[in-house]
Amino acid sequence: MSLRDLIPWSRQENRLPAVVGAEPERDRTTHPLMSLHRDVNRLFDDLWRGLPSSLTAFGHVIDYPRIELSETDKDIRVTAELPGLDESQVDLSIADGVLALKGEKKSELEDKDRGYSERSYGRFERRIHLPKGVESDKAQASFSNGVLTVTIPRKEGDVDSVRRIPINKN
Repeated sequence: MSLRDLIPWSRQENRLPAVVGAEPERDRTTHPLMSLHRDVNRLFDDLWRGLPSSLTAFGHVIDYPRIELSETDKDIRVTAELPGLDESQVDLSIADGVLALKGEKKSELEDKDRGYSERSYGRFERRIHLPKGVESDKAQASFSNGVLTVTIPRKEGDVDSVRRIPINKN
């Protein structure tokens, strides 16, 4: 055998290379409607797989507003990003160990010269379960530049103690 025999100068019809991802012969012989059904399913699977994780199938944002929690031995701090809102559009309450953050944004814009008007409306609500040992009656909140900060002090002497558990080797 020579090197010339290994180089594919011309291909014969029955010796075509396999296409990567090609369907097996049995799938090409199935009913055309089954093939269409499979292709539509694949299309929707690819579509939903490409959506960001924070969106549902209907395009509503799940994690709005974005919240950051931090805690120290003295207090628990909740920070929420609320761009475009002011403190009058936000309702904050604590009941049964749950911090509830609710808000509503209404916006209307109208330009009669250009025949343009735009209205938007949105409501949100986030609930955050607080750990035991906080003084909810001493909670304080501040709002600045679209950022809400809630500080909830811990009860004195009620810091969770951590006990290390030794792991024995068998």
